[in-house]
Amino acid sequence: MNLKKAPSSWYAIYTKSRSEKKLYDELIEKGLEGYMPVRKELRVWSDRKKWVETPLFTSYVFVRVNKFEYFEVLKSDLAVRYVSFEGKAVPIPANQIEAIRFFLSDSNRDVEMTSENLKKGDLLEVIKGPLKGVQGEVIQMRGKSRIVLRFPSLGCCVHTEISLAEVEPIKKKEVEK
Repeated sequence: MNLKKAPSSWYAIYTKSRSEKKLYDELIEKGLEGYMPVRKELRVWSDRKKWVETPLFTSYVFVRVNKFEYFEVLKSDLAVRYVSFEGKAVPIPANQIEAIRFFLSDSNRDVEMTSENLKKGDLLEVIKGPLKGVQGEVIQMRGKSRIVLRFPSLGCCVHTEISLAEVEPIKKKEVEK
């Protein structure tokens, strides 16, 4: 069996502090498929301002590996461990990785990440724009309508502003996990 042809899954890797980019580069250099979502932030110092790219998920890098490549990731000094529950690494559905990519592909949207535990609200699906097909939960924050996508395998949520005209309600049982 060809080792690269074995079925693969996405996983999140905890990284050492401030090592996300270095680990991502190392994984790519090894020929592994990785993803490190970033956002642009305006950093202000006493003498200048500069736009910098920062990881959307602090101390996380995503990697798509099969069972043969699984331990190759952990050989890096920058990788701490896989995100796991009850001692087992939790695979992340590909549609959740794609949802993050959709959020970040729309440069007109302000994206932020939170790990706070949010109350359940109305479930919806985006029906227009670059986020079409993405499902999430609506909440009200600072007087603005926001869509929230829960990523249970990571224990966090991604927020962005979206018009209510771009979404429609869905039934709870239709929500993809």
